[in-house]
Amino acid sequence: MSMPAKGLPVVPAQTVATARAAFPGGSLPIRVRDHLAAVFVDEPFAGAFGVRGAPGMSPAVLSLVTVLQFAEDLTDRQAAAMAVRAIDWKYALGLELTDTGFDHTVLSRFRARLAEHGLERVAFDRLLAHCREAGLVAAGGKQRTDSTHVISAVRDLNRLELAGESVRAALEALAVAAPAWLAAQVDVAEFAHRYGPRVNSWNMPSSGVKRDRLALVFAADGYRICEAAWADRAPVWIRDLEAVQVLRQVLVQTYCRRIEAKGREVIVKRDADEQGVPPGRRRLASPYDTGARWAAKGDQLFWCGYKIHMTESCHAPAEAGAPARVNLITDVATTDATVPDVKATAGIQRRLTDAGLAPGEHYLDSGYPSAALVTAAAKEGIAMVTPLLADHSPQAKADQGFAKNAFRIDWKARQARCPQGRTSTGWFPVTQRGQPAIVVEFDRWDCRACPSQTQCTTAARGFRTLTLRPREIHETAATARAEPQTGTWRAKYALRAGIEGTINQALDVTGIRRARYRGLPKVRLQHAFSATALNVVRLDAYWSDQPLGRVRTSRLDQLAHKLAA
Repeated sequence: MSMPAKGLPVVPAQTVATARAAFPGGSLPIRVRDHLAAVFVDEPFAGAFGVRGAPGMSPAVLSLVTVLQFAEDLTDRQAAAMAVRAIDWKYALGLELTDTGFDHTVLSRFRARLAEHGLERVAFDRLLAHCREAGLVAAGGKQRTDSTHVISAVRDLNRLELAGESVRAALEALAVAAPAWLAAQVDVAEFAHRYGPRVNSWNMPSSGVKRDRLALVFAADGYRICEAAWADRAPVWIRDLEAVQVLRQVLVQTYCRRIEAKGREVIVKRDADEQGVPPGRRRLASPYDTGARWAAKGDQLFWCGYKIHMTESCHAPAEAGAPARVNLITDVATTDATVPDVKATAGIQRRLTDAGLAPGEHYLDSGYPSAALVTAAAKEGIAMVTPLLADHSPQAKADQGFAKNAFRIDWKARQARCPQGRTSTGWFPVTQRGQPAIVVEFDRWDCRACPSQTQCTTAARGFRTLTLRPREIHETAATARAEPQTGTWRAKYALRAGIEGTINQALDVTGIRRARYRGLPKVRLQHAFSATALNVVRLDAYWSDQPLGRVRTSRLDQLAHKLAA
């Protein structure tokens, strides 16, 4: 399919007249077309379309349809229907009143092209650039970030269901791609009886012994398929099928297979304490969505899916008579559920800087910062307003004895002095987990003779050690941990709470907490268009209440002005 580089078509005169008459006060689609037509063009999507073949629908039009679809939380069928029956949609898309629209499957194919070519953020980035040029958002201001969980578009599976469903998915794929080859490898009738209906715990034996036996049956069938796929005579492309690759990985993460001394093969279900299991970030949760992962947050939240990070511009509470402002989403990022917030911080700030929107103050919760990140951000002119995680030493956790902040560090002399006046005897630069650190040791005999030894250390070695980060990072951490104790800082930090309302609005408007599609690339696309739609909704409210460039005045101000005249 080729791309016709024509962008949004001119709105027909009859459509204009009808839309203006039907919506004298305007509507969201009408205002989007009037204010943001320059955002939706074809050229940025050129990489996802060919130069030969029958011309398809304009990517600019499909992009606008998708934004409106998310702004109204519609399915593909509903969005396609709106393009036929909604006058304001016809105005936004530049369609004749008699236009019959398009088939809803066009939207699915359009999203697949964007996800495949990494163009899921085009509409979001172009809208943000337009708002920057209009002065609605700029670098150097205040921004805040938070995350929330996203439930995947597949059902939750336990380990037994996952093993059986992975075998079933592989059989389904092979039945389509290589039916003759599959029939030569397995008893199709027997496997169809076992794997025809989806694998479900409700239909499994209630006995634990019988369930264990069924788990071994799933394993034997899975190994049989994999052995046939990797046999020398098997076509190479069969083992490259995604479902077969997924089956192989599920077998590895679920079972342990070994040959005993007498040559007998033994298959056992993996136990975390005995055979070990892969870490959560590598463990598949479904054969139909290989990007989804199981994760937990606290004791109450346990989900399978992803995590979204949203960043928005924000302002201190407006004073009376101050111009009205609009808070816009400036960045959106999606990861699998196991990625901690602190791993997303640097990427968020890098993207904001690349977009020319680096914040002067960045408000975050305690999951995002580290001493190194706070230091690095400060060098880029970004002040991270966030509580740093507390000292994790046993003394600090128990609030007894001498925590790290009780020791005085002399960086020039490369020594530390304890609260009892003893000076360290060892200063060793090391690398821990790929990061530079300093290990400080005190003399064994000084510690043993100290009357406060039990308050200072309970280590079997009998002397205290400290692990410090390099000086700049250490001092930054000390300052960051002291600031939240002040009332001024707490009053300033209250601004961060507004991001909770933004996430709630995104949930209400676009349903971001439940994935519409399968796979991380398409979930990223969903969230990019959700953020774009949320910005459009906020801009529409801004345009409706206060035209661009004007200052909104209260009714009292209007009355005072009238009386003065």
